[in-house]
Amino acid sequence: MEIVFLCVVIFLFLLAIFDLSVGVSNDAVNFLNSALGSKAAPLKRILVVASIGVFIGAAMSNGMMDIARHGIFRPEHFSFYDLICIFMAVMVTDIILLDAFNSLGMPTSTTVSMVFELLGATFVVSLIKMSSDTSELGLNDLLNTEKALSVIIGIFLSVAIAFVFGTIVQFVVRMIFSFNYRIRLKWKIGIFGGICATAIIYFLLIKGAKDLTFMTPAVKAWISTHTLLIIGTCILAFTLIMQLLHWFKVNVLKVVVLMGTFALAMAFAGNDLVNFIGVPLSGLSAFKDYSANGGGDAHGFLMSSLNGPADTSIWFLIGAGLIMVVSLATSKKARKVSQTEIGLGSQSGGDEMFGSSRIARRLVRWTLWVLAWVRKVTPVKMRRWFNRRFNADETIMDQGAAFDLVRGSVNLVLAGALIALGTSLKLPLSTTFVTFMVAMGTSLADRAWGRESAVFRITGVISVIGGWFLTAGVAFMGAGIIVLLMHYGGQWVMVALAVVTINIIIRSNRRFRARKEGKEGETLFQTIIATKDPADAWPLFLLYLTGQQAGFLRYAEANFRTVTRAFIKEDVKSLDKAESSLSRWKTELKNARRKETLCLRHLSREMAIEKSTWFYLGNNCCMQMLYNLRRISEICKEHVENNFRPLPSRYVMDFEQICTGISILFNDTLTMMDSREIETVHMLRRQCDEIKDKISITYHRLYDQLRDGDPAVVTVLYVYLNTLQETREMVSSLRKYLRAFAKMIDNDFSGRGDRIAIAARNISKTES
Repeated sequence: MEIVFLCVVIFLFLLAIFDLSVGVSNDAVNFLNSALGSKAAPLKRILVVASIGVFIGAAMSNGMMDIARHGIFRPEHFSFYDLICIFMAVMVTDIILLDAFNSLGMPTSTTVSMVFELLGATFVVSLIKMSSDTSELGLNDLLNTEKALSVIIGIFLSVAIAFVFGTIVQFVVRMIFSFNYRIRLKWKIGIFGGICATAIIYFLLIKGAKDLTFMTPAVKAWISTHTLLIIGTCILAFTLIMQLLHWFKVNVLKVVVLMGTFALAMAFAGNDLVNFIGVPLSGLSAFKDYSANGGGDAHGFLMSSLNGPADTSIWFLIGAGLIMVVSLATSKKARKVSQTEIGLGSQSGGDEMFGSSRIARRLVRWTLWVLAWVRKVTPVKMRRWFNRRFNADETIMDQGAAFDLVRGSVNLVLAGALIALGTSLKLPLSTTFVTFMVAMGTSLADRAWGRESAVFRITGVISVIGGWFLTAGVAFMGAGIIVLLMHYGGQWVMVALAVVTINIIIRSNRRFRARKEGKEGETLFQTIIATKDPADAWPLFLLYLTGQQAGFLRYAEANFRTVTRAFIKEDVKSLDKAESSLSRWKTELKNARRKETLCLRHLSREMAIEKSTWFYLGNNCCMQMLYNLRRISEICKEHVENNFRPLPSRYVMDFEQICTGISILFNDTLTMMDSREIETVHMLRRQCDEIKDKISITYHRLYDQLRDGDPAVVTVLYVYLNTLQETREMVSSLRKYLRAFAKMIDNDFSGRGDRIAIAARNISKTES
């Protein structure tokens, strides 16, 4: 039996490796967002700085390991078998939950998931013990309710604290520097940089140093006694250093952002590493104690030893840090999660990732009413002064940045300070909660939530926060269900769960890679949004627009071919998949249209007016083709699902000839779009007319046969008749699209071919 438990502990560590990778995709990217969003440095340099912070923070994280040992439950009342079931349930639930959120691109909290998984699993095991135990133990005896409550309050209180502090601090800093900050850096930048650097040193070194495994009591006592001296010295020294750097033409704000990246990376590793390896390390400690006492009855051996402090080997911590750094540099899901926060805090207008909600609309309406009242009672001179300070038209940002370096500095330094303070108090504040809400608070103070974007941004924030509460509920229930199965199912359930978990991870990664293939145009879209010169935006817009529409036409041809073949062969499974994909593509087309409309705003006024008619006509044609495909799919699926008669063989040949002709038409259209030879548009439009005529002839012949034919095949012939009608309408829409495409291009590619080719190569390099 001891061998079985050893295998379980080994599997816990294997899951910890997966959990580190999955967790970094969700959490570690939070300390990159501000540096990436402000374009403070190249990605490789940011990763190097963050990696150093992760390694140092990992060495400081030993004190936090007690949360997983006795922070939620009282181990003296639980047997070794009970805790092994709890730890296994926590790790399995954690990996599945975090991987699902990462695949959706939604940031969630590893701290919340771990705490509520431990709570859920322990709660269920406690109920089992209370129902069978004669010692009359209650929940207060089994659960460390006081500590658990403080952890939960600390986690959710951090949401409000981070948002309020982010708003206030950014408001004060912006009032001092304004958006045109370069003209106000002469003396202020030294003081600002000195305060930021001192905050980093104070919270991350002084507060965190007491948890270093190699710190002696004498050094800790000296630091505690001379805290004020160290703070004063740091302020003076760093203020002087930052001022000298400014005089030597060094961008101090970029230095502060990189220091903040280091600070937040260090705070992340120090505070959140327990979420990934705390449970496996606790399982290892429990197994060592169980083995040292001769093994025996796992159900009767109580784990009082876990009440002692954690003494984690430095090699475990450094190894975990190495895995986090590698995952951070290679994770594609991390980039997707990063886009959510950067998009919601973007200073400039862009694609809004979330829609509108009723609560967001009401909040915006109430806020506008309050602002109108404040504006009414505020003196005119004061309003003018504030408007000059908060004039977003003077924003200084690098090419492609979502916000400026001033906000990036506040995001990183403030979030790092708050998280490090929580670490020093042994409260597992959520890195995701703090960094996200600080970023939202600073964006609010910067007036990034304008009237045309506020409702979408608020909906996004509500969606993310709702996801956090959903995490807590799912983690609690999921871990409880799994531990219940393991407690009664024994080792075979553990083996089955191990197999299922690995299978879920593999399938999830495959689905994510498949979805990523359709997102190659995102970099091009961001480039257009950030382009200031309309002359440069126009060729990029054409490249982006044709790429998006060509992708839809390829899908339309493939879907039409799939549906028609499935109808002939009575393949219900293929029809189900086709219908599901059509629903997804409706959302894709709506999102693409919104993005393309935003791109139009970056063209010159004359060009936008001239091309808008053909742009909207082309989009409407694509949407109409999608509706035709949906109606074809629905009627064919309903017919086949009801097991009605198949299409008679005498009609199949004509139908297949029509389908083949339409596939050739779509492929020829795609070839024309790829080669930009718009002189072939007239030939393609004639090809459309020929197919429409052929469908009309078939349609009328079928109508005559239907009126005088066999009643037994009436039902399937009605389906065939409707399919032909929708197919004809789809070809008509394609014919209109060809005209719109030709008018949209209008020889612009021939005149700007070199510029477009260069732009395409640059975008490809950026994406790779």
